[in-house]
Amino acid sequence: MPIFPPGFHWGSATASHQVEGNNTNNDWWDWEHDPASPCVEPSGDAIDHYHRYDDDFALLASLGQNAHRFSLEWSRIEPAEGEFSTAALDHYGRMLDSLARHGLTAFVTLHHFTLPRWFAARGGWLAPDALDVFARYVARVSAALGDRMPYVCTINEPQIVARECYLSGQFPPGHRDLTEAVTVNGVLAAAHRRAVEVLRAGPGSAQLGTCLHLPHLEPLRPGDEADEGAAAAARMVMVDTHLDDLRAGGDVGDFVGLQYYSRALIDATSPDLTAGPPEGAETTLMGWEVYPAGFGAVLRRIAEAGLPVVVTENGIATTDDDQRVRYLASHLGEVAAALADGIDVRGYLYWSSFDNFEWAVGYRPTFGLVGIDRADGLRRVPRRSAELFGEVARTGDLSVLS
Repeated sequence: MPIFPPGFHWGSATASHQVEGNNTNNDWWDWEHDPASPCVEPSGDAIDHYHRYDDDFALLASLGQNAHRFSLEWSRIEPAEGEFSTAALDHYGRMLDSLARHGLTAFVTLHHFTLPRWFAARGGWLAPDALDVFARYVARVSAALGDRMPYVCTINEPQIVARECYLSGQFPPGHRDLTEAVTVNGVLAAAHRRAVEVLRAGPGSAQLGTCLHLPHLEPLRPGDEADEGAAAAARMVMVDTHLDDLRAGGDVGDFVGLQYYSRALIDATSPDLTAGPPEGAETTLMGWEVYPAGFGAVLRRIAEAGLPVVVTENGIATTDDDQRVRYLASHLGEVAAALADGIDVRGYLYWSSFDNFEWAVGYRPTFGLVGIDRADGLRRVPRRSAELFGEVARTGDLSVLS
């Protein structure tokens, strides 16, 4: 009996600001050009995916993938408040047509971190009418593209937006305010529900879901009262708030996206409540511990939301492609085990399709199945891991990764 069910989605993911290039009208463009921000370099041309998408989709399809997740750039679609660009919507329509032509099922993300400048300037997700503003954007996208979007991811990693934008200050607007972070975390849960409502009323019959970043949270010192309490508090914000909302009733969509990279060891004595990886642990270019068991744990935890699961991000930044192959083997093994245990997993989308702009840390971390030769006109360089991942996608046989 095959491990992976018929119709399983095998693909990879991108986000507009990280690959398109020259998204000059959003808050991230301002942030990465601010000398006071933690950004190490600007995004610039990124990988020029805005112009090269058709060739890129053809390449991913040739590598055996059958699905692709990408995001719409809100600042292109609504460059000024209440003013919508037909040209931008047509561009994304052509991207959807290209994906369909190449046999790639589209997972469209409506909000992936970036905000139009005008929305950020009036408070972003803290603005009193933020949900109405977002709903207006979603309605325009739905009217233009709804019948061409098989899957829609409403919000990307609401917990990370809350944490990095309003608590750690690493993402714009760079605030460090716990009350704001908790508020935004709740607003984004509500934004998902609002987007579902708007999309249901529009054309098409897309499958809808939010994309939750779920690290595997553990106390650094099990049994220590302070660490256990801090871990429980972190779990409440990062995990429980969103899963409880999905279980609370009403229309919360058709699936839930899971995004997992590592575990987090919670240290109540640390200013940011986290400890580094254990001594001797395998790590990535991001400094994250490679911990596949945590992936298996959160696959089972997110299933408690009562919705089918799609892994919408999982991947590794490394200069050693053999390490990437090992990462795929161990983490896809966790997906297979979850399926064997009856967890309804519908797809796996690796992060990321290509090496790209990794937010505040720039271009150094290489996550891509396809490398980018920045010294040679942004030439695409498929890695061995891409070929092997495609073989798994075609056959469902994980042994090719061993």
